[in-house]
Amino acid sequence: MCNKDRRFVVCIAGGGSRYTPGILKMLVNERDRFPLSKVILYDNEAERQARIADYARILMGEYYPECEIVDTCDPETAFTGIDFCFMQIRAGRLKMRRSDEHIALAHGCIGQETCGAGGFAYGMRSIPAVVDIIRDVKRYSPDAWILNYSNPAAIVAEATKRLFPGDKRVINICDMPVGIMNQYADALGVPRDSIEARYYGLNHFGWFTAVLDRETGEDYLPRLREIFSEDLPEEAFSDIDPSWSETFHFLRKMVREAPEGHMPNTYLQYYLYPRHMLAHEDPNWTRADQVMAGHEREIFEMVDEVIAAGRIKGTKYGFTYEDLKDDDHASYIVDLATALAFNTKQVFLIMQENVGIVSNLTEGMMVEVPCMVGSNGPEPLSVGEIPSFQKGLLENQYAYEKLAVDANLEGSYRKAWDALTLNRLVNDTDVAKALLDEYIEANRDYWPELS
Repeated sequence: MCNKDRRFVVCIAGGGSRYTPGILKMLVNERDRFPLSKVILYDNEAERQARIADYARILMGEYYPECEIVDTCDPETAFTGIDFCFMQIRAGRLKMRRSDEHIALAHGCIGQETCGAGGFAYGMRSIPAVVDIIRDVKRYSPDAWILNYSNPAAIVAEATKRLFPGDKRVINICDMPVGIMNQYADALGVPRDSIEARYYGLNHFGWFTAVLDRETGEDYLPRLREIFSEDLPEEAFSDIDPSWSETFHFLRKMVREAPEGHMPNTYLQYYLYPRHMLAHEDPNWTRADQVMAGHEREIFEMVDEVIAAGRIKGTKYGFTYEDLKDDDHASYIVDLATALAFNTKQVFLIMQENVGIVSNLTEGMMVEVPCMVGSNGPEPLSVGEIPSFQKGLLENQYAYEKLAVDANLEGSYRKAWDALTLNRLVNDTDVAKALLDEYIEANRDYWPELS
């Protein structure tokens, strides 16, 4: 796959996603580095995907005419003859995310997309959907790389590890650490591709232990701890989504209180400060409500306006290649695909089965760690032993995730109940049972039957 003259075929599973236009624009921007002959959009919602596909044909016709666009709801058409599958599905879409969040909050628990009770409900939906797609890809293109960044990534990764054991072509990733690294680069005033992380944990549950200059090896972590310990004026981060602005403000407190030598992933705010986070939740207007009224609506308005105009260039949606540099979600997936295609040996944070990577964590745990990536797939870098505090948190979280996957694959009510009881953001047997019963009712079209 290292032939520089080769043009690749990519399937985007979840072609009707609000993220697809950003991925397509990034593929346009990277056409010299990662050349394509075809992009196939695959979704189970034909009408929604058709809007994205019409937009995609206009985009590629103007910016990348040598790249064909195909849209389909048929797995054989979608997955035959592909080199890569970019999987970004959301089982139940934002409507069910909203249900997850509102049910959890009604029981006095955080219902965030990947954390707490909401993450459990979403994970139970995601496993069957992700597994079905992987099986279809394996059937029609067994040598394709499957880059899965469907949430909740930790639970999905645990399931895929069990059902596709040892399959290095199924790679579970997340762009959240990349977004944090971009903040670090901006704070340091260095190019975003000039630094790489040393990190350990589970997905959305980990710590940076070094941020290294790729050329000199200098570790910027001490300087970053200083920078991110400083209070900021209220107007800082005012140009980004309000919820993320609050997150990066709160990161200051987390860094000041983190063990020396560590920088916490921002998602640790939910696990280390759950009372604070719950107190700031609005049970009538959750994150899903915000996204549906904001980014989701804006993307599809843009898509419809481009279709109506029949063009992008010359409209307010026209862009230069420099405009495409800040899409973390899209750029990460293209960078990883390029590393696999052309053996770049770049370092990425990827979920891998713990086989001695973190020496004092349970063997088999799906840890998120730095991996050197080339044409043979990810090669994890050794982390060694981690401190007792972090080990305790991670072992508890993994036990919850393992039980959640057990419950899904075995159809076990008992294990689902145990998983929710063990969840750090539920932590009560009675509440866990009440949550589980309500989630079962809400998810009858998505979950396996539990008995």
